[in-house]
Amino acid sequence: MTTAAYDAIADWYDDYVTTAAADYGDRVRAALAELLGPGAGRCLDLCCGTGAHAAELRRLGWRPVGVDLSAGQLRHARARLPVARGDGTSLPLADGSLPAVVCVLAHTDMPDYPAMVREAARVLAPGGRLVHVGVHPCFVGAFADRSEPGRAVIDGGYAERDRSFRSWNSTGVRARVGAWHLPLADLLNAVTDAGLALTAVRESGAGPLPDILALQAGKPA
Repeated sequence: MTTAAYDAIADWYDDYVTTAAADYGDRVRAALAELLGPGAGRCLDLCCGTGAHAAELRRLGWRPVGVDLSAGQLRHARARLPVARGDGTSLPLADGSLPAVVCVLAHTDMPDYPAMVREAARVLAPGGRLVHVGVHPCFVGAFADRSEPGRAVIDGGYAERDRSFRSWNSTGVRARVGAWHLPLADLLNAVTDAGLALTAVRESGAGPLPDILALQAGKPA
């Protein structure tokens, strides 16, 4: 199985999400809670990383299970939820077997996120829901300079879909592992092309510009 980019920084990342990025993580989980809502069944945390959101899923009543490609990240996640190492575009799960799937802060970590959305749609039961929470594709990325508070300067790189290590923050996650960009239209089309109905969209930010985009989609009953 492919070595994941996060393997080399797993220990650093586990500390980062609970210290320097703790406030951001709280906002991410607030968006997740709003769009996922309470539940009582299994919820797949797709690309679960270190399992940073497992406690929030349990608080909502769900029974989280995680899948991630990074063995390094899963060393931390195992203490937080049941996990399996696997590729999000080829899940070891039966068709229509889950009432809920969430994918949090992961779409920029893979070259073909639409393929993973299709796989999430496959394993969702009729009437089930998918919740995506990620960096805002219009205002966060290699093309966006956010070094000045309250302002984002967007360049022509918005149209580029390749992996980039370019970042205004030289000490953050993206400077370490890079990111694939998915323009807003591609992200929304990935959901509808997978046969899901887009049911809610939320934007949030610590200032006047959003840095988080969250989507809720349902599988027709």
